[in-house]
Amino acid sequence: MRRAFSLLSLVFAVSAAQAGVKVTVEPAKRALRENIEAYIGPVEADSHAEMARQLRYLDQQATLAAQALGYYQTRNELTISGPEDDPVLNVRVESGEPVRLDRVDVQVLGAGASTPAFALGVSDLLREGQVLNHGQYETLKTRISNRALRYGYFKGQYLKRELRVDPEQGKADVDIRYDTGPRYSFGPVHFSETQFSDDLLARMVPFEAGAPYDADLVGKLNQDLLSSGYFRGVLVTAPADRAVGEQVPVEVEITERDPNSLGFGGGYSTDVGARARMTWDQHWINPQGHSRGASMELSLPRQELSAFYQVPLDDPITHQLRYFVGWQKEDIDDVQTHSFALGAEVNKRLKSGWQRSVGLRLQQEVFSLGDDSGTATMLIPSLVLQRTHSTGGMDPQSGYSMLLDVQGAKEGVLSTVDFARVMGQLKGLHTVFERHRFLGRIALGAVATNDFASIPPSLRFFAGGDQSIRGYDYQSLSPVDSTGETIGARYLMASSAEYQYEFIHNWRAATFVDHGNAVDSLTDPLKTSVGVGIRWASPIGPIRFDLARSLSDPDVGFKIHFSMGPEL
Repeated sequence: MRRAFSLLSLVFAVSAAQAGVKVTVEPAKRALRENIEAYIGPVEADSHAEMARQLRYLDQQATLAAQALGYYQTRNELTISGPEDDPVLNVRVESGEPVRLDRVDVQVLGAGASTPAFALGVSDLLREGQVLNHGQYETLKTRISNRALRYGYFKGQYLKRELRVDPEQGKADVDIRYDTGPRYSFGPVHFSETQFSDDLLARMVPFEAGAPYDADLVGKLNQDLLSSGYFRGVLVTAPADRAVGEQVPVEVEITERDPNSLGFGGGYSTDVGARARMTWDQHWINPQGHSRGASMELSLPRQELSAFYQVPLDDPITHQLRYFVGWQKEDIDDVQTHSFALGAEVNKRLKSGWQRSVGLRLQQEVFSLGDDSGTATMLIPSLVLQRTHSTGGMDPQSGYSMLLDVQGAKEGVLSTVDFARVMGQLKGLHTVFERHRFLGRIALGAVATNDFASIPPSLRFFAGGDQSIRGYDYQSLSPVDSTGETIGARYLMASSAEYQYEFIHNWRAATFVDHGNAVDSLTDPLKTSVGVGIRWASPIGPIRFDLARSLSDPDVGFKIHFSMGPEL
């Protein structure tokens, strides 16, 4: 305890001995002042005399700091003020005229000359007539060296790198000549011992042996292997010192993950109440990388059970064939359904960033809603395109998501009804001045059919609820039959505009307006609601609490909405 107290006293004493520093630049130049302050740093002096003994060194530091930014004609005046036991260093600097670049000659020679790899953006850093900045000169040299290492010019070397400064003339010349040498290529990829087939592993490699070297592709291989779901640990190296000729071997150390995993989760929303979910995944079954899994979700109004079997295709990371089977029972107010579906879909992540899913499923749905009831059997081809982009992790600061879902069926082709259905959704999020956050959402949908009474509820449109038009109960907005029961609609239009203000870290107040409806005619009236809410960016994801009221139907009263999940 005594030793800890002594150390604490020593730290306090050292801190107390640091003198104040005040730098003034005439004429005022913020960058120059801040650089001088950084060069001088904290000054330790407990008296005027101690400070005076350091003045020569401190003067040199101020001069070097000015020269680094091109000011070679400075005049420094250092004085000491303040109490005897708490001195303050005053540095007054007359900057004088800066040195400017007179000639900038940067040449890249060898195999990499005139290639995109060495598009250096020299004029952004150094151009004739601008004030000399030694940091930007060093940045350019670092950029050249980094490009050489990234793109495999491992024999690159400087033939000349000179910065000549003439302070009297106020001029400086830059002369850089760099020979890239040959560009190395990728050699063979060697994987550590594993139970996966050579063919599967080879299809995960984003380059061919003999392709020009690119360090980003080495990083991509490491990232792709980890995201495949097959491995617990991955380490990819491409040691240039082991190159054979001008080919760099790629070494991959991998450790398989446990093949099976169980997941349990739950949540609550005012739409469906409490819900529980359980998943089982077998991440790999055989050396070809096949996988399978099952999930079950339970809530009072909805119960689901599904299973899948997945086969990796030409690019196992972005391209898969999935077979699936699923059963669902739903009972929400006036709508009851039992459905069973089986089918297959091909999922592919496109280079543009879109996720594309092309599917075919056979679905049978027994339903009852209002005066309509029946059994629908449909062979449904489908196309789903979706894309999400965001910055900021689990609590994004900006981003967007887009979804397009197109499906249909032809009567007589294993189907009892003709229909075509399309739905699109766009969400956007933007944060300004750190605390002010704006969200927008719009969803549009339509069903075309000559026998709407035979269309099952899962393909009709409903509005209202946490993720739709707040101020109304879940799926309570749609046309009604003669008994007043909701029966679903041909068209959907739902939009929302929301503003959030972060008043405490991770806590936001929100106000919003929602507008839309599920209708049978595009001329039918739309509903508008407004409300306020609280948002918490919790460790498990965003949690939302809203109080909303309809402006179109004031007699509905206030509605409370509680939900969890991402905003995009």
